Amino acid sequence: MSREKSLAKNTIIITIGKICTQLITFFLLPLYTGILSTEEYGTVDLLNTLISLLLPIVTFQVEQALFRALIEVRNNEDSKKKIISSGVITVIFQCIIYLIIFSLISPFINNNYKFFLATNVVTYIFLSLFQQIARGLGDNKKYAICSFISALFTIIFNILFLVVIKLGAYGMLLGTMSGQLIASLYIFISVKLYKYIKVNEYKKDIIKKLWKYSIPLIPNAISWWIFNASDRVIATTFLGVDQNGILAASLKFSSVFIAFYNIFNMSWTESISIAINDRDVENYFNKMFNIILNLFTAMGVGMIACMPFIFPIMINDKFGDGYGLVPISIIASLLNVVVGLISVVYVAKKNTKAIANTSVISAIINIIVHLTLIKFVGLYAAVISTFVSFFIMSIYRVIDINKKYFRIKINKSLITKTIIVLIIVGPLYYINNLYLNILSLIISIIFAFNINKNSINIILNFIKIKSEKV
Repeated sequence: MSREKSLAKNTIIITIGKICTQLITFFLLPLYTGILSTEEYGTVDLLNTLISLLLPIVTFQVEQALFRALIEVRNNEDSKKKIISSGVITVIFQCIIYLIIFSLISPFINNNYKFFLATNVVTYIFLSLFQQIARGLGDNKKYAICSFISALFTIIFNILFLVVIKLGAYGMLLGTMSGQLIASLYIFISVKLYKYIKVNEYKKDIIKKLWKYSIPLIPNAISWWIFNASDRVIATTFLGVDQNGILAASLKFSSVFIAFYNIFNMSWTESISIAINDRDVENYFNKMFNIILNLFTAMGVGMIACMPFIFPIMINDKFGDGYGLVPISIIASLLNVVVGLISVVYVAKKNTKAIANTSVISAIINIIVHLTLIKFVGLYAAVISTFVSFFIMSIYRVIDINKKYFRIKINKSLITKTIIVLIIVGPLYYINNLYLNILSLIISIIFAFNINKNSINIILNFIKIKSEKV
C-alpha cells in the first residue's frame, strides 16, 4: 500500500470514530450553555484546564513515547511485551505517587470540586495510555471505536446527571469521568492489553529510553497548556469566572476546528515517522503539507463565514459577548495547524528537545501579550495572544526545519489569497448584516473551490474511473 493510501486509510478510520463524537459534543452546546450558568460553565472549564496541566507532569508523557517506540517493533512480540509492560507499570506507580501527594495537600485546597482533580486525572491518564498503545500497535480501528465510546457515554451520563438528576457542574465532571472509565475498559479488553502486561517483562533500560524521548515533551506539553489553558486562568483571575465561561463557550468553535486537524494529525505523524528515512521524504512531505493546508485554510475561512448563522443557534444569549472572539480564535487555530503539520518532522526524527524549546518560548510570549493586553481589551487579549504566539512559532519552526532537515515549500499564492479573503470576510462578520453574511459565505465557498481545485479534480477522476469499472 502506498504512503498516500495508507495515510488516507488511517485518517478515514480515525475520522469515523472521532468525527461523530466531536459533532455530537458540539451540538450539545445549547444544552450545556442553557442549563449551566456562566459561572458553573466557567468552573467546569477551569477544572478541566487544571486537569490537562497535571496529565503530562504525572506521566512524563510516557504514552507518547510508547506510541513512537511501538511503531518500530510491530512485528516483534517479545519487544512489544517489554515496552508495554515497562510503560504501563511505570505509569501505575506514577499515579499512586500522584494520589498520595494529592491526599496530603487536599485538606489545604478550598474547592468543592477538588475530588475530580484526583479521579479525572487518573481516568484520563489510563484512557490516553491505552489508546496510544493501540495506535502504536497499528490498531487504529479500536482506537477510533474507543474514542466514540468515550464521547458517547460521556454525553449519555451528562444528559442523565444534568437534565434528569440536575447535579449541575458536578454532573458534567462525573459524566466525563464515567465515560472515560467505560472507554478505558473497552480498549483494554478489545486490544487484549492484559496479554502484554507482565511484571517480569519490566525493564529499567526500556524506561530510560522512553523517558529520554518523553521527558523533553513535558515542557512542550506545559507550553501547549499555556496556549490552550492559561488564557482561562488569567481571564478568571482578572475578569472573573463568569467571563471565563463566556471565553470557554466562544472557544468551542475553534476547538472543533482543531479537533478535525487532530484527527488527521494522528495518521500524519505515523506516516511521516515511517517515511522519514526515505529518499523522497521531502517531496512527499511538501505534497501532502500543501494539500492539507489548503483544506484547513478553506475550512477556517468557511467557519468564520458560517458563524453569524450558527453562533446564535448554538450558544445561549447569556454567552453572547463571546461572538466577537470567534474569528480571531479560528485564525489562531489555523496557525496551530501549520505548527502541527511541521512539528511531525521533529517527532519522526525523535528530536523532542527542539519541540520543547520553541514551545516554551512561544508560551512565554503568549503570557506576556495576554497580561499586557487584558486590562485594555478584556477577553480579546486571550485570542490575540494565542494568535501572536502561534504566528511566531510557525515562522520559527519553518526556518529551523529548513536548516536542519529539508526545505518546506509553502504555497505563497495560498498566503496571498487567504489574506485578501480574510480582509473581506472579517469586517463583514462584525457588521453582521444578513445580506452581507450571505455574501461572505458565497465568497468563502468560491475561495474553497479555488484553492482546492487540484484535489477536487483528483477525487472526481478517481470516482469516474471507479464508476467506469463498475
